[in-house]
Formats: sequence, structure tokens, C-alpha cells
Amino acid sequence: MSRSKWSREFQFGLFIIPALVSYTLFVFYPLIRTFLYSLTDFDGMSRHMNFVGLHNYLLILHDDAITSALLFTFLYTIASVVFITILAIPLAMILDLRSYTVKLQMAIFFFPSIPSYLLLGYIWGFILSPISSGVLNGVLNKLFHLGPIPWLSDPWLAKLSSVLVHVWSNTGWHALLYLAFLQSIPKEYYEAASMDGASRWQRFSQITFPLLAPAMTVSVMLLLTGSLKVFEIPFALTKGGPGYETYTITQVIIQRGVTELHYGQAAAMSVIFFIFIFLITSLQVRQMQKREESVQ
Repeated sequence: MSRSKWSREFQFGLFIIPALVSYTLFVFYPLIRTFLYSLTDFDGMSRHMNFVGLHNYLLILHDDAITSALLFTFLYTIASVVFITILAIPLAMILDLRSYTVKLQMAIFFFPSIPSYLLLGYIWGFILSPISSGVLNGVLNKLFHLGPIPWLSDPWLAKLSSVLVHVWSNTGWHALLYLAFLQSIPKEYYEAASMDGASRWQRFSQITFPLLAPAMTVSVMLLLTGSLKVFEIPFALTKGGPGYETYTITQVIIQRGVTELHYGQAAAMSVIFFIFIFLITSLQVRQMQKREESVQ
């Protein structure tokens, strides 16, 4: 029996080897190389590099683009998580009503998440163009005789526009995620609550919302990681402008490494960013799992 068990476990282990090799080559090894590059003055081209220690990390503290990118990325992440969660849960409940057009509704709301963010950013850049020939400004001018609004040239309007485009493109996808968990809630809970005289709000607050805790854990984690690593939408809309107002951390890393060939500094930013995302997501998952346990 022990030999048979060992043989079976060995066979299972063989199936893990390809995933382990892939993870080592494409995740673990690049992380190690990135950390090593962050301690050098590597420019991406020369074979010779000098060890500079923590010099690249100290430069980050005096980089105005990094400071602005941190502030905007935090704002972008918090706003995206809050707005998408607030909109996705009611939308999932509407889709759960199962009307005759529910499949069409699901397709319409899910569609914005299919095209690439870069393509969506360029399309919305045309719509939100701050000049009078912009689609939205043209409509507002004809309907309300409003002058051109600087959607993408005013600092706060540019930030707001970037967040709203991201919310528009992701709400449908996360609504379907909530819908999948929503449909797994036993209907007997709602029937028992209705017999006890519970209102619609009480059924939502006491049954639906607590039992959606696992879905919220997954949704918020995906929103956090995706928003913190955002690049395409703000870049396509504003190229990081005006000034550094809509710079993201990912855009600064790409600019320092690819455009300016400061690979050591870009690698240092990547290491710090990786640690930061790891800590944030770990804390978020742990706290929300505690909420799941309290519900159970």
C-alpha cells in the first residue's frame, strides 16, 4: 500500500513539474534578476555594469514623477474599488431578476471588458477630447450651448475621466462575478425572511450582502491589483498629463527603463512596487477572509 501510494504521489508530482518550471523561468527568475539590476547602473545595452548599492532606491525619493504617480495611483485605485463595488452589486441583483432579455443585458454590460484597455482609452480619448470638435463637447454645445470643457487638459477632470472610463469598462465584468455567487444563495433564506416580515432592505443587508463576502474578497483583490498596476487607460487618454498629474507608477517605471534607459532605477521602482502590492493585497485578503469567517 505504501509503495502504491508513493507511486501515485510521484505521478501527481510529474504533472506539477511543467507549472513549477514555468513559474521559475517566467516569475521567480525575473524577480531575482530585477532585484540584482536594481543594485547596479545597468542601462539595458552595455554588458558592463557597476554595483551602486541602494543609490537607485535613494533616487526614487527625489523623483517628482514618482510622487505624483503615487498620489494618482492611490486615488485611482481607491475610487475604482469603491465605485465599481457600489455599482456592480446592484447591477448583479438586477440581472438576477431573470427577465426575458437577461442574456442580452449580460452581453451588453460584459462587452466593455472584452477590448483591450489601450483601445478603449484611445476611443474615449476621442470622445472626451477637450477641444470643441470632441464628441462629448460637440453634443454639449448643441444641446446646452456649453463651451468646450477641458476633460483631459484640466488636472482634476483628467483624473476623474480616467477613473470613470475604468469604472465603465470593469463594472459589468465584476457584476457577473457577483451574479455567479448571488445565484448560489439558497432561495429558502429569502422565503423564510419574507415570512418573518423582513423588508427588501433587511433581506439585502442581512442575507445578500453578508453571503456575498467571498465574491467581494475576489472582486476587491482583482480590482486592487489591476488598479495599482494600471497603465493603458490613463496613458491613452492623457499620456500622463497635464504635467505629471495622471502619471501612474507603471508608466514611470516603463519611462525610466525603456525610454530613458535607466534600467537600474526602473528595477528599483519595480522591486518596491512589487513589495507594496504584495503587502496591500495580502492585508486585504486576510481582512476580508476574517469577514467571511464571521459570516459563517
